[in-house]
Amino acid sequence: MPLAPLVDSFGRVHDNLRVSVTDRCNIRCFYCMPESDVQFVERGEILDFEEIERFVRIAVSLGVTKLRVTGGEPLVRRDLPVLVRRLAAISGVRDLALTTNGVLLPDLAEPLYAAGLRRLNVHLDTLDRERFRKITRRDELDKVLAGLEIARRLGYSRIKLNAVAVKDLVEPDIVPLARYALANGFEVRYIEFMPLDAQNLWDRSKVLRAEEIIATLSREIAPLTAVPDPDPRAPATEYEFAGGAGRVGFIASVSRPFCLNCNRIRLTADGKLRYCLFAIEEDDVKSLMRSGATDEEIAALVRRNVAGKWEGHEINSTKFVAPPRPMYSIGG
Repeated sequence: MPLAPLVDSFGRVHDNLRVSVTDRCNIRCFYCMPESDVQFVERGEILDFEEIERFVRIAVSLGVTKLRVTGGEPLVRRDLPVLVRRLAAISGVRDLALTTNGVLLPDLAEPLYAAGLRRLNVHLDTLDRERFRKITRRDELDKVLAGLEIARRLGYSRIKLNAVAVKDLVEPDIVPLARYALANGFEVRYIEFMPLDAQNLWDRSKVLRAEEIIATLSREIAPLTAVPDPDPRAPATEYEFAGGAGRVGFIASVSRPFCLNCNRIRLTADGKLRYCLFAIEEDDVKSLMRSGATDEEIAALVRRNVAGKWEGHEINSTKFVAPPRPMYSIGG
């Protein structure tokens, strides 16, 4: 008999799990990490592959069907294709994806594909080398573009580009990124700058809103219309260019919060369960696992975590409090 689904007090069913495999990263985007002296979790505190696989199996038994591997930068985790193969083999996982900055894709795109990965989200804010260096503090654009080309040739079924929209910085990149994505069969997603950086740089005036980007793309490429019958639980609102040229997406967490449709839970690299990207509290899965807890006890913790989920992050109210962890420590 199937178990009851993961439902919170607002009736939201949770079937989407994001698993961070590391808090380490090989670039230093200013809106995420300091340039130096970054404090990482001790390696012994990071979940091993067996622990990750066990938790995913428990989550799947509770109704999770969608799985995304994140970081930090997940490709810096040694032997990641081994984990991907194990996760892809779990009965009940219908959708497996990975979010990466793409720097290591030239070497890992093929092993990951062979392991069963078919969907990629690649972080790319700009095609301009100097602006890329300014944003990431690293000169790695050529590797990212090379990795994307390899992934395209391998036949990954859907490749999305994640671009963080910071006002007075990325405006020159909006149209070139969209044209590049359209030419290669990718889909670019513009993500409004969120208060998740490690240096408290976020300010509402620095948010380039989705409506501004839509206006620019409609003017410079072709008119955009919202995709009919969208998935109401998807974080991105998708639009189509007139004439069938392709799609773009917008994750407008600041100007258009989608909390009431959220179906996601998150497991951090150090084994903490979070019901929201902006959550203040989290539950300690790792300690439970390492103390000999049964699968049933871990499943009960997952249910309690989801049951206690708040209505939303309140980013647009005076009650908003930024989470104590920065983005790279939470998992994208």
